[in-house]
Amino acid sequence: MRKERLLVVCPGRGSYTKETLKYLARPRAGRIDDFLVDIDARRARLGEPTISELDNADVFQPGVHTKGENASTLIYACSYADFQSIDREKSEIVAITGNSMGWYLTLAYAGALNWAGAFDVINTMGSMMKNKIIGGQIIYPVVDGDWRRSHEMVEIVETTMAKARSAGGEVYLSIRLGGYAVIAGDSVGLGFMLKNLPKIENYPFQLVNHAAFHTPMLRETSAHAFELLPVELFSRPAIPMIDGRGQIWQPYSTDVDALYRYTLDTQVVDTYDFTKAVTVGLKEFAPDKVVLLGPGNSLGGSIGQILIENKWLGITSKADFSLRQKSNPFLISMGL
Repeated sequence: MRKERLLVVCPGRGSYTKETLKYLARPRAGRIDDFLVDIDARRARLGEPTISELDNADVFQPGVHTKGENASTLIYACSYADFQSIDREKSEIVAITGNSMGWYLTLAYAGALNWAGAFDVINTMGSMMKNKIIGGQIIYPVVDGDWRRSHEMVEIVETTMAKARSAGGEVYLSIRLGGYAVIAGDSVGLGFMLKNLPKIENYPFQLVNHAAFHTPMLRETSAHAFELLPVELFSRPAIPMIDGRGQIWQPYSTDVDALYRYTLDTQVVDTYDFTKAVTVGLKEFAPDKVVLLGPGNSLGGSIGQILIENKWLGITSKADFSLRQKSNPFLISMGL
């Protein structure tokens, strides 16, 4: 029997919310008992709340659950549970990609980091700003009501960013996220953007406990990461990976030193192009389905917008995407 070809997409930092509390208690095919015991023990040794404690809390506390040192490893555990639930007898994972911190998850699930190495990278990178968050991020749409890319809205974002810089602010395009632009910067720059971008429903808004990820503002963070995380943690992947530039890292040709430098330097300080990563996954691997790991479904709309931008499977509008998802889903969101 032919196996179904899957492109797996790993979630980013904002995916664990009050709606996903107790995510690890949900019934699923994969068992992660040993994994959870290990990861809880590692965090306990560091004096950090365990993942079990955080996920089993009675109430979601934004000030606790969204902190980088907690959110990153929480999302790792939840997405790992979903990844382990994929039936390898019926499915072939042809490639893995992710958004932002989803790159670290990609490294873990593709085999470029082992169990312990993945924890070290994810927990360390997530804890870099435990004492002080550098800058922040806001999000703003660049598509119309049909989820088609709007050149006018792109121009509005670019023009407003230029004006913010002229006003003394520091702003950068942090992530190309399907139909959204994630903009990072300092308080002056983001304050200008929040005040001057035209209001569209609840946009623009600032992402809670997010730093100026994927910008030059994190050069010191990158340098510190090299001090804490040795190259020996990394190895060639067992499954192809697609990074935030759309580059494919193949199992037999990956330069481990280059992978190490990209992970701790390039993607930390340069724009993360999730749109291109997914586009490359579609065009180079022609999957039967795209599987979005949980928790949550925060990337579902962005992936739909990327399908529309590429006219993939004849999907050219939000209505087309919704109809396809109802009749024969191409995107499988495990976090729903």
